[in-house]
Formats: sequence, structure tokens, C-alpha cells
Amino acid sequence: MSSVKSVKGLVGLVTGGASGLGKATVERFVRNGARMVIVDLPNSPGEEVAKSLGEDCKFSPGDVTSADDVTRAIDVAKDSFGRLDVAVSCAGIGVAVKTYNFNKDRPHPLEEFQRVLMVNTAGTFNLARLAAGAMGKNEPNVDGERGIIINTASVAAFDGQMGQAAYSASKGAIVGMTLPIARDLASQGIRVCTIAPGLFDTPLLAGLPEKVRTFLARSIPFPSRLAHPDEYAHMVESIVQNPILNGEVIRLDGALRMQP
Repeated sequence: MSSVKSVKGLVGLVTGGASGLGKATVERFVRNGARMVIVDLPNSPGEEVAKSLGEDCKFSPGDVTSADDVTRAIDVAKDSFGRLDVAVSCAGIGVAVKTYNFNKDRPHPLEEFQRVLMVNTAGTFNLARLAAGAMGKNEPNVDGERGIIINTASVAAFDGQMGQAAYSASKGAIVGMTLPIARDLASQGIRVCTIAPGLFDTPLLAGLPEKVRTFLARSIPFPSRLAHPDEYAHMVESIVQNPILNGEVIRLDGALRMQP
């Protein structure tokens, strides 16, 4: 008998949920019967996105590196919808800076490196540690499951390009902490997985010249196109639905391997 379940009736929270991969995840889950909380910066379009999705979606403005902001968002989920079942980290930033710029005789600014790790790595861990506390109070299902935490890394965690030292380090750390967090939370029936996306057609890439976008698309073996954000959301849904997926990092990249 299949144990694959629907997301209908689940309560989820998505950081970075006002745009890109996070927004696609919120939209897909609401469309399929879940209730969702968007966490994004106060100046993001999070409020507008939530309103467009109706009563099954709420916006909680905040910074993922703030314990108070993330706790407040989890409280919004519990107060509005009764609990928290799924937590997805999509918030992230990046910089393109070489370790040392020999033309300008200047090293990579340390504060920029620290900022990327703080948002991407510490922000992801902040949601995981706080969401786990809320999920641990849920009534377990027949498998003993109480919740699912899904992180977002990147193919840059494995084959980062020039100028991606900070970004690759931050995403590599997310990959590295996936299994230990899954082991930490296994006794409470909380699963933890990470998705490592390749090149997706997000607002970040939308601003590039069409020639560059075409070049990037052709670098992907198959399908040779930029991935759609809903394909990321589909993977999030698949992880939620498949109870044996745990402690795993899944590349979602069309067999792309980034070149220097």
C-alpha cells in the first residue's frame, strides 16, 4: 500500500516566500489545499502575494537571521492555522567577489563573506531549530511523523564558480548540516531534506541580457532551458509526500555541472 500523502490540509511556512522559488512553493501548496505563511523582508511584496492567495495564506515580515522574527512567523502559523507541519528555507543572498582581486590589490571583504554565511547558513539553521520545536508538539501520523523541514542549497555547493567562495561556502554548509539535523530530529518524527537547485528562471536571472540567458540555458545537458520555479515547488511537494526521504540532498539541475 502506498504511503504517499497529499499536502491538502497541511500548514507550511516558507522563508523568501515573496518571490522566486519560495513564491512558487507557496502558490503550489495553496493551490493543492495547504495553508501557508510567507516570511520575507518588510519591503518585499509578501503582503500582496499573500492577499492574492486568499485566506489560506498569511504574511509575516521578518529577517531569517532574527530569532524573534522567525518565532513570530511560527506563531502566525499556529495562531492562524493551528500548527506547523512544513518549514521551507528559500531566503538567500549572494555576492560575486574573487578571493583576491589582483588588479585592485584588494582581498575579498570579510564582512561580505560573513553576511552571506549569516543569511544563507545561519538563517536556514535558525528556521530549522525553531520550527522543530513547534513540530515536536504535533500529533504524529501513522508513520510517527510530526513535520518536515526542507532547506535550499545550490549546485554551487558542489561545483562553485569563480567569485562564488562565499555563496558556495554558505550552501555547502547547508548540505553538510542536512544529515546531522535529520539525525537530531529523528526521534521526534521530523524529516529533514535539502534541495540543491541549478539554474532557475527566477528574478535574479530575469535581469540578465537575453544572450546570457540563452547561453546559460544551453549549458544545461537536458532539458536545455532554465528550470521553472514551479519545478522546484514540485520537488518540495514530492519530499513532503514521500515519507522515506530523509537526510538527503537532491540536485535539481538537468545534469548541469558548473564550469569555472
